[in-house]
Amino acid sequence: MTLLAVRDLTVGIGGAVLVDGVSFTLDPGERLGLIGESGSGKSLTALAVLGLLPAGATVTGSITLDGRELVGLGDRRLSALRGRKLAMVFQEPRTALNPLMRVGRQVAEPLHHHGLLTRRAARTRAVDLLADVGLPDPAHTARAYPHQLSGGQLQRVGIAAALACGPALLLADEPTTALDVTVQAEILALLDRLVDEHGTALVFITHDMAVLARVARRVLVLGKGKVLEEGELDSVLRAPGHEYTRTLLTAARAASFRREA
Repeated sequence: MTLLAVRDLTVGIGGAVLVDGVSFTLDPGERLGLIGESGSGKSLTALAVLGLLPAGATVTGSITLDGRELVGLGDRRLSALRGRKLAMVFQEPRTALNPLMRVGRQVAEPLHHHGLLTRRAARTRAVDLLADVGLPDPAHTARAYPHQLSGGQLQRVGIAAALACGPALLLADEPTTALDVTVQAEILALLDRLVDEHGTALVFITHDMAVLARVARRVLVLGKGKVLEEGELDSVLRAPGHEYTRTLLTAARAASFRREA
């Protein structure tokens, strides 16, 4: 059974078409990578799935989650799905988290908001979730404010909050771009482990083919809002069919060479 189906999705802002007829499907537990340069439409596609497009954006086409149409669904109904059925890990955790709220409370909030646990039980569960994402002394970390943690620690907090309610679908928008290479590898390994353990479907958004190769099994290549290539990741890596994909692969190899040097 298909978990997510995006059909002929078009997103326009200020008269410009930024996502142009994008279509793809995702099965339960499947991992899909959306790759493209800045402005390719990959992040807007994810925000359309979440119903978090900027004010003034126009959307046509269809987005269904477990057969339920999301396009045109009111914010109240979308809010009931966010965190519970689908969730997102954002690129910059310092802006995604509330700087005035302790991180344990932010991890616990989705559990309480969706009525899965009492507030007290949710905060206890939050400590377990912080431990699960590899944060040392999770009880102490739960009492910290975001400014007291490193970027890598904050991204782990963001992952814990996103997975707290056991969503069927996780969208990760460039979650390692702001991190150094060592921490980046740790976060990718963490995501790889957690989506396997939870059976979560993953849409991973990036501009870096080398990063994508660590977590995705299938790839959708976007350029100027259009789907340029789609296929199993191994096949696309071996024999890319579009010049744009070959350019992304060349860039990934050059970046890998620089890191090794």
